[in-house]
Amino acid sequence: MKIAIIGTGNLGCSIAKGLITTNAITSLYLTKRDLKSIQEFDGYKNVYLTSDNKEAVSKSDIIIFAVQPSHLEGILEEIASLLTENHVLISTITGFSIEKIESSVGKDQFVIRAMPNTAIAVGKSVTCLCSNQKGAERIKIAEAIFNRLGTSMVIPEHLMQAATVVCASGIAFWMRLIRATTQAAIQLGFDAKEAQELAMHTCEGAANLLITNGNHPEQEIDKVTTPKGCTIEGLNEMEHKGLSSSLIHGMVASFQKINSIKTEQL
Repeated sequence: MKIAIIGTGNLGCSIAKGLITTNAITSLYLTKRDLKSIQEFDGYKNVYLTSDNKEAVSKSDIIIFAVQPSHLEGILEEIASLLTENHVLISTITGFSIEKIESSVGKDQFVIRAMPNTAIAVGKSVTCLCSNQKGAERIKIAEAIFNRLGTSMVIPEHLMQAATVVCASGIAFWMRLIRATTQAAIQLGFDAKEAQELAMHTCEGAANLLITNGNHPEQEIDKVTTPKGCTIEGLNEMEHKGLSSSLIHGMVASFQKINSIKTEQL
């Protein structure tokens, strides 16, 4: 696939790393105004660094936008005249609607919105996708790209804000939970390196149990808890202190914030 990433910041770099390590490219153009910050990609076969968005678009079929929301409209207007019937436009911009993209490039373009997370750099992202009516004809292309970088799910556009909280912000939420588990393990006697290793691999194992077995979390919890045991004692203490409630309230607060940002942009 001939792919261009317009705006190779943190997310753009993560996508690029995932595409390169999974051999998902025929060619990959990476754009940024300051190319010094993406020199790590210089020298990879069929990877090209440029500050010229028009060059990247004209030499690619799939265009992935990973710029700041305030920059996207200007970039779309800049490249609109170069777009052909072969181009597939994939926007990762939070809060930038399909309708707004169409206002710059027209409704006849294949327009897809994607919400990946930074685990895309290690091929473990969950990416939510939606499209305009025309883009539905090419949604399989987006799925093929992002399934090589983890897993993907096609959802209605009105759920994209919620997906941002659950999947993108969710990386930070899970990191904080792993950090807390690490801190507890240190207090229980492990050194810092051992504690983090135990915490992160236990987290990975818990997730893989659900992915592999398809069970509800409570089914797996029941396998670990015994009457008057240490696991139920710990779980109940966490719930008394508001573990589940705090997580839910935090995610709802993030959702409210992302909606307020969208309102300010309109």
